Amino acid sequence: MVQRIIPSEILFCPSFFSSPFSSSQRDMAGLILKNKSMALCLVLVICSFGLCFVSTHAELQRFGQPARTEGTLSFLVLGDWGRKGAFNQSEVAVQMGRIGEKLDIDFVVSTGDNFYDNGLTGNQDRAFVESFTQIYTANSLQKQWYSVLGNHDYRGNAEAQLSQQLRKIDSRWLCLRSFIVNAELAEIFFVDTTPFVQSYFTNAEGHTYDWRGIGSPRDYIANLIKDLKLALSESSAKWKIVVGHHAIRSIGHHGDTEELVSKLHPILKANNVDFYMNGHDHCLEHISDTESPIQFLTSGAGSKAWRGDVKEQNKDGLKFFYDGQGFMSVQLTPNEAEIAFYDVSGTVLHRWTTTKLLHSST
Repeated sequence: MVQRIIPSEILFCPSFFSSPFSSSQRDMAGLILKNKSMALCLVLVICSFGLCFVSTHAELQRFGQPARTEGTLSFLVLGDWGRKGAFNQSEVAVQMGRIGEKLDIDFVVSTGDNFYDNGLTGNQDRAFVESFTQIYTANSLQKQWYSVLGNHDYRGNAEAQLSQQLRKIDSRWLCLRSFIVNAELAEIFFVDTTPFVQSYFTNAEGHTYDWRGIGSPRDYIANLIKDLKLALSESSAKWKIVVGHHAIRSIGHHGDTEELVSKLHPILKANNVDFYMNGHDHCLEHISDTESPIQFLTSGAGSKAWRGDVKEQNKDGLKFFYDGQGFMSVQLTPNEAEIAFYDVSGTVLHRWTTTKLLHSST
């Protein structure tokens, strides 16, 4: 169905996750998104899980997550997980289901490295079902999953994870390079961090990366930063959350990502971001920024963990570090946020709460 809303907008209303677009809709959407000079906005309303997708920009698509009537939000955060159940992935999934039911979560966030070791081979790769659909089976986890790509995902067919074909196989799945989820109480800005890391281009260490859709890394990063700055500056959400695969601050194996420290961190500080959530290091971690109220939260322990792999040189702001498997929960109200980290048995290892004034952030 095509309906004119205002002269510069087009409305499509298919069930995006449960049925495919018609070829004409796909062609029109592709034309609009590829040609930035056209004064058109694409608005997609998606019915699955009550999800609404609104894209008013060619780069950062927006998804609307319906708010609860009581004005709260609850979700789980998981990273570095897809190993067909091995390395305690299945055990972590069981506890996610239990905690997800207890907290009555609204959705799940994946911080990337969704499929090991080298992403997916294509949109028919059985690893998708064997590492995702058949693992996260609890009723409480049958919610929308919002995912970003990690460096291991780029080592396979990165386009496959972005494909609508995977959404036909499992309608929970939503993975894009960069996008925004507007949950009213909070806005979550998902950022594609892998192209920021220069070494993946200059010293790939024998790996092959799927850079289709990136073009010039310099231009790609510049455009993404511009779009992120604008979106953050325009956000009136009570809580601003940015999600990427790579850490800005970490004492784990990979440590700080210097490209994000120089390019992304200043933007977060300037726009009053509350939390930066990431994976990449296979651990659970909480570091408070020493220059701003930002909390750096690592949840990259969805399967294989790196025991004893800790960098000692920069522990400023460190509040918690755990080198085993687990995941994280986030509970938000208009004036309070509670973050909790769980191990493979579902035991709370670290809990942190902060409050905020009742007026909206600007």
